[in-house]
Amino acid sequence: MRPTEVTLVEVGPRDGLQNEAQPVSAAHKIELVHRLQAAGCREIEVTSFVSPKWVPQMADNTEVLAGLARQPGVRYSVLTPNMKGLEAALPTQVHEVVVFGAASEAFSQKNINCSIEESIERFRPVVAAAHAAGLKVRAAISCALGCPYQGEVSPDEVERVVLLMKAIGVDHCGVADTIGVGTPRKVQAALERALKHYPLAEVSGHFHDTYGQALANILASLELGVHVFDTSIAGLGGCPYAKGATGNVATEDVVYMLQGMGIATGHDLDALVDAGAYISEVLGRPSASRAGKALLTRRQRVATAAGAAA
Repeated sequence: MRPTEVTLVEVGPRDGLQNEAQPVSAAHKIELVHRLQAAGCREIEVTSFVSPKWVPQMADNTEVLAGLARQPGVRYSVLTPNMKGLEAALPTQVHEVVVFGAASEAFSQKNINCSIEESIERFRPVVAAAHAAGLKVRAAISCALGCPYQGEVSPDEVERVVLLMKAIGVDHCGVADTIGVGTPRKVQAALERALKHYPLAEVSGHFHDTYGQALANILASLELGVHVFDTSIAGLGGCPYAKGATGNVATEDVVYMLQGMGIATGHDLDALVDAGAYISEVLGRPSASRAGKALLTRRQRVATAAGAAA
């Protein structure tokens, strides 16, 4: 069932940057998106429409979207956790909105002070209004493989949230390992529950690399035929509500692996490495992408050798 082509949803500009303590300017965010689309990214999660009180990094959402030189064939998505966020996002002409719900009751209660069912029911009018505006709605099921408060999360708990999302009309279901504790068999068990209720093309994986399992978990997902994954340039990210969770799996690492397997992504790996180096320099730290760092080192070695030969 292993696919010959994979779709990567680039979440670096939103999920990757949202947890950065230092402000990142709108100009740098816009330049990052431009570099990503030039590298072949065709699905880009640009920003979120949430209260600046909770996520100040995304306060420039409208400015960023207005500043984009949009390319045909590129789909731009945003996170809209409530009607206020959706109403602000609609004039920006995005293609897709994202909602989220936890698979862990403890996580939901701890962070938004309500049950899972209550949290997802709040999205019902958001989904309806998005559909009325012609937008696709993608959902992320967070903490699907583990929770910082309750520990293990069972496939039954994941399936419960899948059914709740389907009941409110969500079009696409993403299974997210928010704290990066998942391992291949557990990932497959969670994805299988989503695949019971959504077609293969509308199920995706979102893996953090806290325990170094993200690439293995993508490989396990490919064995089920899953062919849509969230990735983040330079391995940016974390979770403001899950302390200790490291970044999302790096786009460069995933593309390097898939290219080696003969699986098409439509991405230019060298251009991705440049984009990762760009945003890492903006942030003042090395890229978290192992492939990115290795390829940059190789470039430097080749350039040095060429200079010596000249």
